[in-house]
Amino acid sequence: MSVFYLPSFKNNALWQQAITHSSFTNEQPNAHHNERLEFLGDAILNFLSGEYLYTRYPDRPEGDLSQIREALVEESQLCHFADELGIGQHLRLGKGALQNQGRNSDRLLCSAFEALIGAYFLDSEQDINVVRGYAWPMFDSVIEIATASDIKNEKSRLQEWSQKRFGEPPEYVTVSSIGPDHNREFLVEVNINERTYGQGHGRSKKEAQKAAARAALELIAEDLSDA
Repeated sequence: MSVFYLPSFKNNALWQQAITHSSFTNEQPNAHHNERLEFLGDAILNFLSGEYLYTRYPDRPEGDLSQIREALVEESQLCHFADELGIGQHLRLGKGALQNQGRNSDRLLCSAFEALIGAYFLDSEQDINVVRGYAWPMFDSVIEIATASDIKNEKSRLQEWSQKRFGEPPEYVTVSSIGPDHNREFLVEVNINERTYGQGHGRSKKEAQKAAARAALELIAEDLSDA
């Protein structure tokens, strides 16, 4: 069997909730959206990915494991899992979200995948072993890509520079959040030593933070080359 398959649910209501976006419940008040399940699934995925890496790489330091875990559970990766599972075709969306191509939205697909994990945990009578058996093969399928590059991500590189130069980490501040839930865009700025070094946009805060860090690295590129 492929590692990518939708689990069978004993409680179909949990499955229905996992694929229901809040835009749908705005039009169908009796339905339940997936935001609480998304919250639960996010926590479960963070735990399972950490446990997976701790077990797979017994000799790698905490910094490496944190970086790889970020790659395993970032929005683009979870969206890939959702695509492989075909979750988009099942999403229950409101008319506005459908018109805005909500079935192809990275943010909605990522959220639905997290909600699916949360729902599966509850449907399995909160047996983490069942969910582990479902999630770990997915991690296995992408782990080589997640660990292929030794290049540190933008946030890690910026933090190293900031700590070395000022003895403090960067601070990421969300400046604005605009748009409907299914197509929201965040603007984040990164401040170091009471100065703004860069701004970035993204469909999630994490994406916007990465873009801000990238802008900051471009600003300090000459200083980095002299280091």
